Amino acid sequence: MRARYSAFVKADIDYLLASWHPSTRPTALTLEPAQKWLGLSVKAHHLTGPDHATVEFVARSRQGGGSAQRLHEVSRFVCEDSRWFYVDGDLR
Repeated sequence: MRARYSAFVKADIDYLLASWHPSTRPTALTLEPAQKWLGLSVKAHHLTGPDHATVEFVARSRQGGGSAQRLHEVSRFVCEDSRWFYVDGDLR
């Protein structure tokens, strides 16, 4: 999760797509250039099976000069060939 957050901060679209599971990966990803990421707080993480996990996090950002926003999500990950992939998530 931290690596994906860092990729959002750096606008590293290649890493974001590569770390997204092929079953749910979008064909393209566009990031808002005016979005500034302010911080990440990992609230919980749980192994839900030998190759599945969830991560609950809150990421804060600001769009241009606007007020700060929070993204609170419980994300699902799957491990394949010793590599974790983001599958999807539920907003809170």
